[in-house]
Amino acid sequence: MGNTATYRQIQEDKANLKIRELEKELPVRVSDFLRSIGSSCSFLTVRGYAFDLRIFFRYLVAEQTDFCDKQPNEFTEEDFEKVTLRHLEMYNEYLKVYVDPRYDEDGKGQPKLLRNAEIGQARKLTAVRSFFKYLYTHELISQNVTEKLRMPKIHEKPVIYLEKEEIGRMIDTINSGEGFSHRQQAHLEHSRARDLAIVMLMLGTGIRESELVGMNIEDVDLEKNAFIVTRKGGDQAVLYFNDSVREALEEWLVQRDKIDILPGNEDALFVSSQRKRISVRAIQELVKKYASVSVLFNKKKISPHKLRASYATNLYRNTGDIYKVSKSLGHKNVSTTKKYVQEAESSRELADNVDWV
Repeated sequence: MGNTATYRQIQEDKANLKIRELEKELPVRVSDFLRSIGSSCSFLTVRGYAFDLRIFFRYLVAEQTDFCDKQPNEFTEEDFEKVTLRHLEMYNEYLKVYVDPRYDEDGKGQPKLLRNAEIGQARKLTAVRSFFKYLYTHELISQNVTEKLRMPKIHEKPVIYLEKEEIGRMIDTINSGEGFSHRQQAHLEHSRARDLAIVMLMLGTGIRESELVGMNIEDVDLEKNAFIVTRKGGDQAVLYFNDSVREALEEWLVQRDKIDILPGNEDALFVSSQRKRISVRAIQELVKKYASVSVLFNKKKISPHKLRASYATNLYRNTGDIYKVSKSLGHKNVSTTKKYVQEAESSRELADNVDWV
């Protein structure tokens, strides 16, 4: 098993191959830029920058006459110098809604519109600003016009999380199947142990769905009520869970042993009905499914991230220690954790214990 690639390695390989594919369409200097940030950013961040910069250069070619005689991969330092504040301001406006360039290439049907909320606009503009800062720092352009661009204001949204009673209803729903049809209940019976272990683990540790997907059986130590998690940035951490989570994991592992898992997926802690490592999408769908019949308030917005927010908010209520919450969530900067603290402090009722699972 020593030469077997881990889940994270497989995902990183896929991302790197996609980055190489994107680089063929982008200016050479973008490739240099992406390599320069690769040592300090996750492979997902680098891939995201590549996608966002492709949108920007496609926009210049398609929407701005100054660049209509070029293809994105033909851009040189001289072309970068031609980018003005007006181009950038128009791009900011363009990002609110634009036509997917991949749609209906045969000329039939209706165009597919893509939209960005404030945070999506800001992320795409950040990619452009980071690239132009790189060009300016390396003396490839004479000025950095992106410094003059005003970024979209991000309006804060309330942190959606589950209260103790809602969590109880959700767990009861998984156990009983109440609220689903008889046919659905029969299907859910086969996945009940797995689904309960997933939800309990997320509620009891605040783990991200992407981190959960990458977990292997060998990462879990039931005697110590602990497991090793590979964080979003690649760092590893040891997290601990309570006895309720351990019992759910034990029950799932008993059922898992009866499954004829497909080759290449034998190490995965959680597997799908297709007998292979469960996907992020599948976890999102199962959380949404149970929340739809058990959570009354904002039930359409309940996602795995909301379970993470529930853990964080209630952990702070119980400990009052923002640094403990930040470390448990794997945040690089404590400022990222503050939104959960603010929500907990403004709540009308304080949870008596974070051990609500």
